Amino acid sequence: MPGNLCSLEALSSSFQVHSKSRETSPLEYEATKPHANHLKFQKFNSLPQSARELSNKAISFHFEETLLKSPSLFPYFMLVAFEAGGLLRALILFLLSPFICLVGGELGLKIMVFLCFFGIRKEKMRVGTAVLPKFFLEDVGCEGFDVVMRCGKKVGVSDLPRVMVEGFLKDYVGVDVVVARELKVVGGYFVGLMEAKNTNSLDSNLILGEKKSDYQAIGIIGCHNENMHEQLFSHCKEVYLVTEAEKQSWKSLPREKYPEPLIFHDGRLAFKPTQLATLAMFMYMPLGICLCILRFLSGIFLPHSICAPILAFTGTITTISKPKSSISSTNGKGEKQRGRLYVCNHRTLLDPLYVQLATNKSLTAVTYSLSTVNEKIAPMKTVRLTRDRDRDGKKMEKLLSQGDLVVCPEGTTCREPYLLRFSPLFAELTDDIVPVAIDVKVNMFYGTSASGFKCLDPVFHFMNPNPVYTIRLLENLPGSNTCKLGGKSRFEVANYVQNEIGRALDFRCTSLTRKDKYMALAGNDGSLKGSRKVTHHA
Repeated sequence: MPGNLCSLEALSSSFQVHSKSRETSPLEYEATKPHANHLKFQKFNSLPQSARELSNKAISFHFEETLLKSPSLFPYFMLVAFEAGGLLRALILFLLSPFICLVGGELGLKIMVFLCFFGIRKEKMRVGTAVLPKFFLEDVGCEGFDVVMRCGKKVGVSDLPRVMVEGFLKDYVGVDVVVARELKVVGGYFVGLMEAKNTNSLDSNLILGEKKSDYQAIGIIGCHNENMHEQLFSHCKEVYLVTEAEKQSWKSLPREKYPEPLIFHDGRLAFKPTQLATLAMFMYMPLGICLCILRFLSGIFLPHSICAPILAFTGTITTISKPKSSISSTNGKGEKQRGRLYVCNHRTLLDPLYVQLATNKSLTAVTYSLSTVNEKIAPMKTVRLTRDRDRDGKKMEKLLSQGDLVVCPEGTTCREPYLLRFSPLFAELTDDIVPVAIDVKVNMFYGTSASGFKCLDPVFHFMNPNPVYTIRLLENLPGSNTCKLGGKSRFEVANYVQNEIGRALDFRCTSLTRKDKYMALAGNDGSLKGSRKVTHHA
């Protein structure tokens, strides 16, 4: 699908748009023959690579051409349509995508923007900070990213609406100025139309500030839009061209090179919704709903011995490992002690159910924000906590006197290979503590959500073709590392359990909390700059 998202042609009548011999598409880019103008164009591979040579340069770069490897923008609009508008809006966008390819260019872009944003409330539009950064990072080319990050001042130019790219460019790339299209808002709602772009922000004095003489301005664009950015990059001494052939050879940016750790992200889609992947999703939906119903009914009404084979037959993969030795929960006289406390990290709302399956005995789960629907249908006893330390402590003490208990001290789920801070409340209740390490892999939908309907979390999890649950019961906490027998503080015990689970899963431990997660996904700063605290395991 060749083409070009030329959203910048409306900036000025002085732009000379090169006519093409065939229609273009906004879903994919194709290089055209460069045309000479007053700017000095050079090949991308002739850029200086050392940090010293680039640190005193101010760079203006085209976001899609300089950082993203993929030539297609359809997945990002599909993410907006699905996550912000729902399944029906995503289906409409998908069905109209052939027509969008046909009309191409600026008109195609306007159609996609209208389909994705019309009627969306501006205050609720957080896809640009909570969802898209994950997919942008996975599509970033390492070579282009390295060049941009080594420069001093940064200006990001994008054909996408500002609400889609500004959060990522400022939080993860550190750009000083973002030049992108604004969306019209009426009564607090997007109307699906774009404002004309204002290029005043590209004035060199605003970009370079008082230290203008300390910087040399350079630019990076794609060959196909070279003649369209004359005004936008007129302040640049040199402009470097990126070809599609070069981008195809770029390597994906590894996670360890992310400028900010990707710990929190929202949204239901766990895959990049390209056109083929989106087609596969819609074709799979009816089967996924049937699988979800079958898995639900099996888990609720059938005993574990019968339920497990049925779940395995439907594609659910469960791996359970137990320690070779386990401390008995009876005292020296053979009498049963108070209940055992199972402490696990939190990946989905189904974690307590899988711990119960792994232990093969009845457990009670304490929860904070379980929906009423899920509470009613849960095939195990659940008790709601209040987040009041004294009241919750007394309630858990009583439950432990009646039997075994499972708790997720993170207080909320985390999708990425990180552990949030463990609340120390559990450490004071008993010395009979069993850490449980849990990992979950999904290939289509996330079974967690920060802004969606919580009651649908298990539904989306069980709709996955092959959801994988890994449960690892660790050794009972040694007495020397408990509060009563070992004399440790509750914080030391909580940190010890967090580190043991993190080591078992090869996850990184953080001091981030439930509040940090919701600040990141529901607020304006999705990167939590200044508050990220990540530690490595010993």
